Amino acid sequence: MPTPADFLEATQWAAILTLVLAGITAIAFVAQWGIRFRLVGATGFMGVLTVGFLGLSFEPFTRTSIPGAIPYTTVFDSGAAQIVIKVPQTITESELAATLQQAASNLLKPGRLGPPGQIPTIRARTIVHRPDGISDLVYLGQLQPVPDEQTGAPQTIRIDQSRLAQISKMTDLSAKDS
Repeated sequence: MPTPADFLEATQWAAILTLVLAGITAIAFVAQWGIRFRLVGATGFMGVLTVGFLGLSFEPFTRTSIPGAIPYTTVFDSGAAQIVIKVPQTITESELAATLQQAASNLLKPGRLGPPGQIPTIRARTIVHRPDGISDLVYLGQLQPVPDEQTGAPQTIRIDQSRLAQISKMTDLSAKDS
């Protein structure tokens, strides 16, 4: 996958090609060539392409990998302050904390929209299937990118241990029933 440095190098080459094409376009106008207006379009396109490469060189495409995190699925993203991720029922407390940190590093970007003062929140949930055929959404924890006053960490992570214990009991019950 291309890195920001690759896009920066592509920006430099595209800028050089744009300037060369602009020079050829200027010569075409002076010499009254028949393709001069097509060259204007090609030069404009190269300019747009150069600016696009420049924009892609600012934001990394690589995903952060936090040790201990497990795969998650984003099930809701308002584009502003609310994100919900789905985690498996078998998740542990340490895996949940690492997964919330990984989701924050991948999903909370400076370009998020939202009213000033609204704090983005990532919530982790799982689905627990009861024996009577009803499924429950169980929210296990959340992360907010504000400093935690108790630990001094740059993010506040709240994990609901009672719900983690609840899903482990429900998982044990459903395993015995099947």
